[in-house]
Parts: sequence; structure tokens; C-alpha cells
Amino acid sequence: MTERRSSSTFPNVRSTPDDWLLAFPESRRLGFSRTAGGAERVFNAGSVLVLVLFAMGWSWSIARARAAGEEGVTAVTAGIASALTNSKAPSAAYLTNAALNALAAPARGASGKLRVKILQPGTPIAPIISDGARGAGITFSAGAVAESTATMTAPRRVGIWKLALSVGSAVKPLADFSLITLRPAAEKKGGRLGLYYIGNWPTGKRGRPGTNYEAPSGFIEVTRESQNTHLSEHFRLKDFFPHDQANVWPKYIVVDIKLIDKMELVLSDLQKQGINTKGVRVMSGFRTPQYNSGGGDPRGRASMSRHMYGDAADIFIDSDGNGNMDDLNRDGRVNIADARVILAAVNRVERAHPSLVGGCGVYSANSAHGPFTHVDTRGYPARWTGTGDG
Repeated sequence: MTERRSSSTFPNVRSTPDDWLLAFPESRRLGFSRTAGGAERVFNAGSVLVLVLFAMGWSWSIARARAAGEEGVTAVTAGIASALTNSKAPSAAYLTNAALNALAAPARGASGKLRVKILQPGTPIAPIISDGARGAGITFSAGAVAESTATMTAPRRVGIWKLALSVGSAVKPLADFSLITLRPAAEKKGGRLGLYYIGNWPTGKRGRPGTNYEAPSGFIEVTRESQNTHLSEHFRLKDFFPHDQANVWPKYIVVDIKLIDKMELVLSDLQKQGINTKGVRVMSGFRTPQYNSGGGDPRGRASMSRHMYGDAADIFIDSDGNGNMDDLNRDGRVNIADARVILAAVNRVERAHPSLVGGCGVYSANSAHGPFTHVDTRGYPARWTGTGDG
């Protein structure tokens, strides 16, 4: 007989899978026939499979329990955070794209598709990199200019910056993400920043609580080289230019990142309805005060348009590339009913994300444009139908 070890006899010895396999009867010693040897092998293989499945399930249960132990912190994020803040941890092993994406998740927005954070120069950047990265350093680069910080603050110079996280001797760039530091509005002189004419915002306006009517405190400076910078998966800086001063550079615009997050959620919702959103177009994004009052056809524009505050955009879906709204409801016609398909998606997004509530207007076609939908994040729900510019 094979000697079997008892846990009561050896209380400090932990059983391993090999120990468990040794506990099974040795069929050949019991006189099993040659034919029975095949059954023995099947039995042993099945036993090993059961043990492997048990171990996998046990590991999965532990991971799930740890993930649920602290609200908002997954096991992966917690592990990365622990490694980054532990001076004895092998830091280079944790500086993978997955690790950086986990740390940067707070800045990706509710949609998970944001690619920039917009800040005033010298302000804290904790919302970009989660608290788990404390103790790490960040290097910013914009062309030939570079800055490094261990205090988690944005560069004090204006620009569009790429980021790299450093832990110990390891450095890894954060892919597909930029930090934008604003040109202070205080530098505007005579309604201009450089050669770019902006105008002046109305003063003394009071609206509903939670709605911003303050003049912007800063502007995104956009050059010819940086105009294709992604704000998110579907939107770039150049999508939000006013339709004037085409040859004046740099340009200065205002974009509320909450609006970009909301529109990405709307596009995701439309995709779930089977709609191709690759061809989303921004018909009108940011408007300077001077353009809002006099550029193009100002009829139908509100004097306090949300476009002047960077939290509104007029959009349509043109995935077939004909320059007009697609037949989103598949009724064989293109009209305001297709703009209402986007409105329905906005309604669903706002129900799921109350912090992104705002206005949504549907517009019919006219001689200048096809149907489109206005989307904003003004802070309270508003719905309307129009025929002019949103």
C-alpha cells in the first residue's frame, strides 16, 4: 500500500495538486488489466482537468472579491497603483500601455473616448493620472520643448503637450492623449489675440442656475500643425473652428470637454442602433462673439448662443460622403425626421448621464444646409425645432 499523509498528522504541510494526485489509487498495483490502463489514463487526465478548473475558478473568485472590495477601484488598477507607489517594485514591468490606460481612465470621460484634458497653465493634473500614480513623474513635450514635473501640475507654458510617465528609470509615453494648456484671456487686447479677432462677450447676463455666462478664462491656441489634434475618437480641434478668418494663424477657440464626451456617448448609442457614425460632421462648433453676431447668416442665432461658450455643436451624420445628412431612420428620405434620430439618442444619453444634460434642437433643411441636430451641455434640459442655425 502507498503511504498516505494526513493533514492531522502534518498540520503545517499544505497539500499541492501533486499531493492530491498521489492520493488516488495506483491501479496497476491493484492488478488492473492492460485494458484497464486506458481507463486509468482517462481517469487521471480528467482528475487533472478538474483540479485545473478548480484553481482557475479559485483565482477568478479572489480577483472578483478584491475588485469589489473598494468602490471604483479594480484589481488591475489597485495592483498597478500599489506597484507604482512601492519603491521596491519592479517599476519597468508595470509601464505597459494597459497600465497607463488604466491610470489615465479618469480623463477618458464617461464615453472612454476622450483624448485630451484642457487646463490652465500650472494647475493640478490629478484628474489626468489617477491617485495611484503618486510618486511617479510626468514629462511633457511639445515639439522641441519639454518640461518635467514630480508635483503633478500642468506646464506653465501654453501649448498642446504629449505626456510620458516615469517611474524609477522607466519612461513610457501615454499614447493617444494630450494635455492642452490655455492662452489666458487676459492677454486679449482690443478683442484680439495676435492677429485673430475674437470680439468681446456680453456682460451682466444672468441665466438659469448652473448655466455659464461668464466670458472664457482662456483659449486653445491652434496652429496649422496642431489643428488635427484629436479631442476624442471622432472629433478634432479643427472641427470646431468658426467659419471665418481661414488664413489667420494661430486660431483661438473654446471647447468644453463635457460636450465632446456627450457627443461620443451619443455616437455610441447610435452605433448600437445599427447606424454608421464614422462620417459624423460638425457643421458649427465654437463661435466667437463677433462671428456669432455677424458672420455668415446670423438669422436664427441666439445672441447668447451656447456656441460662444464652447459647449454646443451642430452635427449631422454623413457616412456616405455626399455632404448631407444620411437617411438615419431608413425611410428612403432625408429630412428633419433623421435629425430626430440623433435627438432620441441624446435623450437616452441624458437619462443615463444626468451631469451631461443640456439642449437639443432639430433643424430642417434650407437652401444653405441639410437637416442637422444641435447638441449642448448648458446644464438644464431644453428641446426645440428650428429652421436656421443652431
